[in-house]
Amino acid sequence: MSNIFDIAKKINIDDKYVIPYGYDKAKISLKIMDELEDRPDGKLVLVTAITPTKAGEGKTTTSIGLSDGLNYIGVPSLVCLREPSLGPVFGIKGGATGGGKALVVPSEDINLHFTGDMHALTSSINLIAACIDNSIFQGNPLNIDPKRILWKRALDMNDRALRKVTISQGETKCEPRQEEFVITVASELMAILCLARDADDFMNRVNNIMVAYSSDNKPIFLRDLRISHAVMKLMVAALNPNLVQTLEGNPAFIHGGPFANIAHGCNSIIATKMALKLSPVVVTEAGFGADLGAEKFFNIKCQVAGLKPHAVVVVATIRALKMHGGQPFEDLENENLEALKNGVCNLQKHLENVEKFGVPSLVCINHFDSDTKDETAYLSKWCEDNGHDYAFCTVFADGARGAETLARGVMNILSNKESHYHPLYDYNLPIKEKISIVCKEMYGAKNVVYTDEAEKQIRDYARLGFDKTPVCIAKTPLSLSDDPKVLGVPKDFVITIREVRLSAGANFIVPLTGAVMTMPGLPKVPAAVKMEDVPYDQKLDH
Repeated sequence: MSNIFDIAKKINIDDKYVIPYGYDKAKISLKIMDELEDRPDGKLVLVTAITPTKAGEGKTTTSIGLSDGLNYIGVPSLVCLREPSLGPVFGIKGGATGGGKALVVPSEDINLHFTGDMHALTSSINLIAACIDNSIFQGNPLNIDPKRILWKRALDMNDRALRKVTISQGETKCEPRQEEFVITVASELMAILCLARDADDFMNRVNNIMVAYSSDNKPIFLRDLRISHAVMKLMVAALNPNLVQTLEGNPAFIHGGPFANIAHGCNSIIATKMALKLSPVVVTEAGFGADLGAEKFFNIKCQVAGLKPHAVVVVATIRALKMHGGQPFEDLENENLEALKNGVCNLQKHLENVEKFGVPSLVCINHFDSDTKDETAYLSKWCEDNGHDYAFCTVFADGARGAETLARGVMNILSNKESHYHPLYDYNLPIKEKISIVCKEMYGAKNVVYTDEAEKQIRDYARLGFDKTPVCIAKTPLSLSDDPKVLGVPKDFVITIREVRLSAGANFIVPLTGAVMTMPGLPKVPAAVKMEDVPYDQKLDH
C-alpha cells in the first residue's frame, strides 16, 4: 500500500487538506471545496445491477475494477463508495470492500472501525433519543406524547432482539413503553449525512428532524430540544470524506452508507461533489438493483445535489440470470440455456428502468469460470440483438486488465453519447401519485394499496406541509415486487404500503412495503462465526 499522502497527490490534494488516520487512510477537509469551487466537474458514471440473488452480482467489485480499468487505459478516475455497516459484515456479506483483485484497502479497517463515522452516527442518534426521554422525565416542558415519539435508537449491528423492546422499566416518572431500534445505516441521520451539501446544510437538516408529536398533536423538532450543536460536535469530523486506495494504488472516496432497501442507498453528496472537482471521471454505485438504488440515486440524490449523470453500468452475471430463470442455486455450475433465456427478462427490465431517466447505459457481464461458451454466446447475441452496449469483465481475477474492455466501453459512451438525464417525477405531485409512479414504472406493479394507518399518515404529513418531497420506498431488494420469493419479472402484482414514515430532516417520505425490517437479523451461520477460521490477529487485506 502507498502512503495516503501519495494517494492524495495523485488527485492534486495539497497536504494541508489531508487529515491522516494512520499511514493508509485519511479524511479530506471540507475546506478544500473553497479552492475547488471554480473547477469544472468531471463526468459521473453510476454502477447499478439486476435484482440481486444468492449467486452474486459483484456491483462494488465492478465499481472498483472499472475505476482501476479507467486508470489503466490512461483516464484518471476516482471511485466513490458507501461505507460498510457492521451488521452485514458480521451477518451475510462478511465485508463490503470489493473482492479478489478489485479491492479497496485497508479492507479490514474499512469494514470494521474505519475512521469512526459509524460510531459518531450511532452516538449521535442515541444522544437524541436520550435527550427526548430526559425531557419527558424532567417535567416534559415540550409536552411530548410518549406514545408518539418518532425517533428510534440505533445500533450498527444486525440484532433482531431489538426490533421490539420495553424501555423505562423501573422509572418512577416515566411509564414503560414499547420501542424499537433501527440499524444505524437505516436511521434518518445517516440519510442526512449523505444528502447534506455542506456543514451548514447538515446543521439545518438536523434541526429540522421531527422527533415526536406533542399531546395536542403538534410536531416537535430537534431544534426544540436545543441539542443540534452537541450533535454537530459528535458529527463534525464524520462530515469529511474518507480517502483510501484500491489494490492497484488508485484513489477511492468511501463516505456514508445508507441501505438502499430502507434508505436511499448512495454515498454522500459531499464526497461525490468533491470527487467531481478532483477527477475527470467519477465512478459511483447505488445499492441493490436499478429498481431501488438507481431509482433513488436519480430521483433523490441527483435532484438534491444538482448532479447530471453521464452513463450507467448495469451489472449482471450469467449465474444470477439463470436463477431468475428458475435454475436452483445448487445447480448453477451446470449449463442451462433455457434458464438463461427465461431469466434475461430481469436484465431487460432494469435496462428499461435506467432508460426512463434518459441516461445511456452499458451492460457489464461479470464473468465467472462456470459460464459456458454457449451461455456467453447467447447473452452476447441477446445484447447485440436488443441494441445494448455490453462488455465482459473479469476484475475479480484480473484486476484492472479485466476491466479494460469495460473501461473503453464506458469511455465510448462518455465521448459519443449524450445524457438527457431527468427525474421520474415532480416533487410537487401528491404523495400517493409519486408512490404510484415508482411502483408502476420501476417495479412493474399493477396497483398500489394502502393500510388505514398509511392513509392517515399520508394525510398528516400533507397537513404539516411535507407532501412536496421525494419518496424513498422501503422494499425488499430480492424481487421487483414486495415478495422476496418472486424472481424474474413478476406480473400483475399489487404493492401494499403498510406504513409511511417521515424523515423531515432528510426531507423525504418513507413508505414501507411488505415485511421490510429497519433492524435486520443475523443468518443461521453468521459471517462472525465463519471468522473463527481466521486468526484474530491476521489481516484479511491482500
